[in-house]
Amino acid sequence: MPEAGHRRHQTSPPGRDALFEPAALGPLRLRNHIVKAATFEGRSPRRLVTDELVAFHREVAAGGVGMSTVAYCAVSLEGTTDGRNVVLGADALPGLTKLAGAIHEQGAAAAAQVGHAGPVANSLATKVPALGPTRIWSPLTLRRTRAATEEDIERVTADFAAGARVLQQAGFDAVEVHLGHNYLLSAFLSPKLNTRTDGYGGSVEKRSRFPRQVLQAVRAAAGDHMAVTAKLNMADGVPGGLWLEESLEVASRIEADGAVDALELTGGSSLANPMYLFRGEAPIEEMAATMPPAMRLGFRLLAPRMMPSYPFEELFFLPYARQFRAMLKLPLILLGGITRRSSAEQALAEGFSLVAMARALLRQPELPGLWQSQPDTQSLCVHCNKCMPTIYRGTRCVLRVSG
Repeated sequence: MPEAGHRRHQTSPPGRDALFEPAALGPLRLRNHIVKAATFEGRSPRRLVTDELVAFHREVAAGGVGMSTVAYCAVSLEGTTDGRNVVLGADALPGLTKLAGAIHEQGAAAAAQVGHAGPVANSLATKVPALGPTRIWSPLTLRRTRAATEEDIERVTADFAAGARVLQQAGFDAVEVHLGHNYLLSAFLSPKLNTRTDGYGGSVEKRSRFPRQVLQAVRAAAGDHMAVTAKLNMADGVPGGLWLEESLEVASRIEADGAVDALELTGGSSLANPMYLFRGEAPIEEMAATMPPAMRLGFRLLAPRMMPSYPFEELFFLPYARQFRAMLKLPLILLGGITRRSSAEQALAEGFSLVAMARALLRQPELPGLWQSQPDTQSLCVHCNKCMPTIYRGTRCVLRVSG
């Protein structure tokens, strides 16, 4: 593995109320250590920011997080999941500016997750062939992806940089590059999905070349006043996919490059095993109900294999994440099963710089504020995952009366 790079990050021992003390993230100073993780909001049907998307993040910011992350912002139409994500072009700038302003008005920092869906894209909806590191059979569209050429790699790298510049112009404070869930950059990291024999396939060094190239391009585009983070898979959760032995090496190389201010650690495959990320019940019937009638039977037959249920555990990614904390000096953001203040405090005590929350904040956007005033408050999230089938009509917790 490469030697650690020029960036050095020291973590101070947490104080008694560390969770709600100001937190450093690269050039930023957040009001606390809680981040709203990127969760696809389903509120951009025309690939632009809507009033509903602004209201969604305004409510989260008002609830007390230190930073709210907008997701998922695509670097091109080809990079959208289904053609209905915000695309980071010039026409999105006015809406993004309004969105960042709304988050800032509530005292939080504004981040945006940027990515290219790659093999996870629904080419039937986008009308553009899905892109992969190699020709991959997609269970989402029942057809093969197109293998990326070197020209595609250069083009997509430039698209990421251009997207970061749009976010900078819009007043965002941070950009999170999506290196997880078998989206395009994650697919290049996967030994199962990337079987290339050129300079972008084979060894970990070669498979990580494209993602690291993107991170460096985004860093250069973002400038000195914007934080850059990456959301990195620790494990794909599928046989033959990326696992700790290799993801630790990828993280070490990213640290050595000095392009990011923190890594957010995640896992799972939107292509083959999404429940590895979510944990808890698999909402198979609810997902089937959102599909055209002709697809429902096939989905019900395949879903138990593609969407196995995993018991929910508090801090379910912590055992894997500890391996990264032991090896790296780079700040790390812990994600996965944080529903209690004591869990967030444990993460900080173990040396993680920030904690990221998703489903618990869908259920209760006000939870951070409640934790600050009433430390023993328990999250109302029951890990039913019935929020998952709502993602294309406005992601929400179905148990919230207000919707």
